[in-house]
Amino acid sequence: MFDRKVPLDDPPPSYDVSGGVAIPPPSEKTLVKPPPPKLPFPLDLPVLNYLRKNRVILASASPRRRQLLAQIGLTNLEIALSTVPEDLPKSLSPYEYVLKTATQKALNVYEATLDDTSKGDIAILIAADTVVVTPAGTILEKPRSEAQHVASLKELRDYGRHSVVTAVAVLAPLESARDPGYVLETHVEETVVYFDKDVTDDMILAYVKTREGVDKAGGYGIQGIGALLVEKVDGSFENVIGLPLRPTLKLLEKVRRKAEDENLEEDSDLED
Repeated sequence: MFDRKVPLDDPPPSYDVSGGVAIPPPSEKTLVKPPPPKLPFPLDLPVLNYLRKNRVILASASPRRRQLLAQIGLTNLEIALSTVPEDLPKSLSPYEYVLKTATQKALNVYEATLDDTSKGDIAILIAADTVVVTPAGTILEKPRSEAQHVASLKELRDYGRHSVVTAVAVLAPLESARDPGYVLETHVEETVVYFDKDVTDDMILAYVKTREGVDKAGGYGIQGIGALLVEKVDGSFENVIGLPLRPTLKLLEKVRRKAEDENLEEDSDLED
């Protein structure tokens, strides 16, 4: 299950958890391929330069999170999925819910991959969890059926606004034997999304039929066709996609710095 490679352009899964039949893409003969875009130079930041040369694990199968990390130059990611059921009680506050879930993912994958050094030592492990929250406090995750999908989007439209809450957990193992053997830092980000109240039932049904939102919290993809449902966003746009980039970069820098300080302190103690 670990080190699973996740293509960036995977089609969304069907509602059938046993797996549906994916619609094949158009034949390459019918597509006119544009010239490849000219990519910008990578960000010349110490933490990113370090991580590009070392083992970075993303504890998520989300192709959107992988794409967002690729935007800041982290493209050589190892994908490892948590085996912990995501079944925390919805009675928790949204902040507690995503924070505990993201932390569980990080620790579970860390423990499962710690002894596998065939690819080198782990430099950084990144985990995240995203939910959509209605003004009534209801936590919406991925839709489990077409009927639920339609109902969720109608609910979001009728409320007019909702929150997208993402927790990010970043972990770095320590070289020393200090308990617990790692540095872990977390961040929770909230973005308010305003749906267009004039979106019709027919529009919602047409969107659901595209299946774009099947594998997304709340049932829509703001970076795709789902943008037609949204009037405006108050806060981080990337957070709605699944990973707030600026806080994530700050966590990477903070964890890397703390791990370096802990290791230097341990080396100093050994010398004494």
